Amino acid sequence: MLMGPQAHEHLAERVRKLFGTVPLRLQVAALPWREQDGSVEIMLITSRDTGRWVLPKGWPEAREPLCDAAAREAGEEAGLSGRISPIEAGRYFYAKALPSGEEVPCEVLVFPLKVGAIAERWKEKRARTRRWVACAEAEHMVAEPDLSQIIAYFCANRHQFAA
Repeated sequence: MLMGPQAHEHLAERVRKLFGTVPLRLQVAALPWREQDGSVEIMLITSRDTGRWVLPKGWPEAREPLCDAAAREAGEEAGLSGRISPIEAGRYFYAKALPSGEEVPCEVLVFPLKVGAIAERWKEKRARTRRWVACAEAEHMVAEPDLSQIIAYFCANRHQFAA
């Protein structure tokens, strides 16, 4: 698996092949994790529109540090809080379907979030399901192959991302 600038160039080339352009919009995602009985678990949530398994993600707000934006999204979409790593675990690209039906290419920066608290009530509780899963299961549940690779890399190297 490529990392660093080579990985970014590889991903950018994949986006050009998929969409014919470079990504137009930047999103951030939290990669919520915990240690349970000596192994790492990842929390996935369902998307509001299709019900597929995703990470909490969204748009950064003006002048908000990207890792803080990812932590905010984890709170809003999954009721999670904890220590967010300022070190990005990776990035992936996907086509965001807008309400108009238009698809916008997005680049998503993923920041690990070591979960410290799980709320019983949160902003999008009625719109989403959340589930803790083992790393290998999380890799297979997400639809984006690049996100699957990011999860695998994080699970094998989580100590590099201490918050």
